[in-house]
Amino acid sequence: MKPETAAKKLGVLLAATPAEFQAGLVSRDELNALQSAPPAWLADLRRNGPHPKQVVAAKLGVSISGLARGGITEPLTTAEIEQLKAENPEWLERERTIQAEARKEAARLKQR
Repeated sequence: MKPETAAKKLGVLLAATPAEFQAGLVSRDELNALQSAPPAWLADLRRNGPHPKQVVAAKLGVSISGLARGGITEPLTTAEIEQLKAENPEWLERERTIQAEARKEAARLKQR
């Protein structure tokens, strides 16, 4: 698979991965090996970032659209995410409420 796809499946930002990862193709076996026994660079990226928008959204408890509405368009590090959580700006609180309502509605529809 392409490096972009592998990075997405690993939950990391492609631009932050080593050059040899970005340059080559990744087989299913290699991807499975990376997931089961992550090398130091992968563990560090997962722990400290920078994180892709889907990971940032999940860590903040909002949707990707909510990030965009809040003005977050760039990858964030774990420290930046924690700072945002501590500051808890109005847009983040609003987007978390929207996300919680969407999840509640999805659960209600699933019970039908």
